[in-house]
Amino acid sequence: MEALDTPRMNELLDDVSRRAAAYIAATPSRSVAPTPDAVARLAELGGPVPEGPSDPAEVIRILDEIGSPATVTSTGGRYFGFVIGGALPAPLAANWLAGAWDQNAGFVVMSPVAAALEDITLAWLRDIVGLSDTFGAGFVTGATMANFTGLAAARTTLLRRAGWDVEEQGLFGAPELTVVVGDEVHVSLLKALAMLGLGRARVTRVPVDDQGRMRARDLPPLDGRTILCIQAGNVNTGAFDPATELCAVAREAGGWVHVDGAFGLWAAAAPKRRHLFAGFTNADSLAVDCHKWLNVPYDSGIAFVRDPEHLRQAMVLSAAYLQAGTTRDPANYTPDASRRARGVEIWAALRSLGRSGLAELVERSCVLATRFAQGLSRAGVRVLNDVVLNQVLVSFGDPAVTRRVIAEVQTDGTCWCGGTVWQGHTAMRISVSCYLTTEEDIDRSVDAVVRIAQRVTAR
Repeated sequence: MEALDTPRMNELLDDVSRRAAAYIAATPSRSVAPTPDAVARLAELGGPVPEGPSDPAEVIRILDEIGSPATVTSTGGRYFGFVIGGALPAPLAANWLAGAWDQNAGFVVMSPVAAALEDITLAWLRDIVGLSDTFGAGFVTGATMANFTGLAAARTTLLRRAGWDVEEQGLFGAPELTVVVGDEVHVSLLKALAMLGLGRARVTRVPVDDQGRMRARDLPPLDGRTILCIQAGNVNTGAFDPATELCAVAREAGGWVHVDGAFGLWAAAAPKRRHLFAGFTNADSLAVDCHKWLNVPYDSGIAFVRDPEHLRQAMVLSAAYLQAGTTRDPANYTPDASRRARGVEIWAALRSLGRSGLAELVERSCVLATRFAQGLSRAGVRVLNDVVLNQVLVSFGDPAVTRRVIAEVQTDGTCWCGGTVWQGHTAMRISVSCYLTTEEDIDRSVDAVVRIAQRVTAR
């Protein structure tokens, strides 16, 4: 295929820019869920393999005209499912520019700018979250891989202390490790344990309280071969485990503490919510998503590890053809070697928001979550959790009624809320994490949920 000349390439990129701008401009008026007809049209993108080249402009036209109507408007202000943030202007634009750069962020020699931006954002994030300057990090796809990466560092370190090199010898015959989790551990952490050969079912579960927080008094005995996994932000309630007490017990025993902080870690960025994060900076590793509350484009996550050498030992790779740098080569701190330059978008988000802007984004989401809960409560809907962060759980009474309300809310398109089962309750789960969400979005969504609930109940 011949290369596009500069004028034609400019025309193509201008066309994409216009189409993307039109999509963004239409977001406030779009149904949050796509219509069945729009989803059905996706079949038109398939068919036999094209026999020859197509005009790039025509490819983009088809993708926009068929693909755009079939998207979920998760970039808008009325999407409250799965803790999905939108895309701030600066990181979205940086994502486009980084795509043009097409950098492999594996090694400094491959992309000095990608490596430098990771170093800069790591320093900024340590400052914002309150982590010590010793922490290193790997920039990964999301919280699942961040959990995997942090737990891999834990596995490597604890087994090395026991005289075993798991990277060279594997797990066959290795000293046994104990993994302790809360009874409401997130599935992504269990998946990470499974991939690491530590097993989903071999964990020791600790009872939780009525908000899903681990009960420190019920911890089993810990030792130097224990990985204690705690949560900053329960996926249903937003609650935080008592990290100060948990970390102290684990540290005294010589164990490792890993934090699943997929979205809750960002509470540390908001002065009014920072108390929730107390004690978590004493952990050995922490996982976080950036495509959630930081509102950068997909995909983006970070694994923080207190001692960078522990992370490097678990992830390092070398070969005769690889030019190792004298400074931090990103590929030695992540499961991936070749990967895109995710640090570009994180840098753009932090540079555009600043400390105060990030704090305001997090705090506003929490205030709006409270507004959502209060609006539903006034209408007689039962709120199940203490709304301490951006998560709201509500029940409409009978489980079948609750499931029906959730389904009809999703079909209605005014907003999108998910469902869950939590501590025996079938519930609607509401997550407020998009920078575009306004009080008007909340009030409009409350009205829609109440209207639908009343109709379902009447039937």
